[in-house]
Amino acid sequence: MLDAAIKALSQMISPPMRSILWRSVGLALVLITVLAIGLQRLLSWFATNGEVWLEGLLGPGWHSSIEVLSWIVSIAAGLGVVFGGIFLMPAITSLVASLFVDDVADIVEREHYPAERPGVALPFSQAILEGIKTALLTIVIYLVALPLVLFAGAGFLIFFLAAAWLLGREYFELAAMRFRPPEEAKAMRRDNAATIFTAGLFIAAFVSIPIVNLATPIFAMAFMVHMHKRLSGPRPELIEPVRQVR
Repeated sequence: MLDAAIKALSQMISPPMRSILWRSVGLALVLITVLAIGLQRLLSWFATNGEVWLEGLLGPGWHSSIEVLSWIVSIAAGLGVVFGGIFLMPAITSLVASLFVDDVADIVEREHYPAERPGVALPFSQAILEGIKTALLTIVIYLVALPLVLFAGAGFLIFFLAAAWLLGREYFELAAMRFRPPEEAKAMRRDNAATIFTAGLFIAAFVSIPIVNLATPIFAMAFMVHMHKRLSGPRPELIEPVRQVR
């Protein structure tokens, strides 16, 4: 597993990957800026106007609880862009990865597995759908973990472990679905759940590093291509000559 991570890291800055890397980083920067600002605006609205609306909805008996929640949200709004950028990065990378998954996998397969049958590109709609589902799940976990971050710091650990599970699952399935039907890919992930979760910890650690985490889709996809190959065992099929010269 460590060898697979090292190979993925070393290939990130290789000439064939650079174009994908810059496009991925640029798109991630745009998305994270838009979403972080949107989150800050939403929290600010709730802190100023949402308290009255929520009390009217729930009744005066909830006044004290709503005041506490409003206080938490006020703090979160002030830190929205900073913490939003950190916590939403797994969601952003999930969306970005869905656009570049096959480009990255093709390069890894050609360089490291030239004698094996190449994978088949996922339908664009399917790749996007997988990315959106993971992004939405990540945002839900962010919202659950945020109060715990503010009070006890436990939210960081919760979010880290959840990100490892979510990102490990997504990237492995994207790599596996290049060779298997979706249900078979998901079954393989379940059968190797502990290994894939451990691999997800590498991705969660990578996505936790500011600035560097903009390249998460490249690292994570390359890493999981290697992991899928290793869990699949030997694949003796030879590739077509046209694939060798691309």
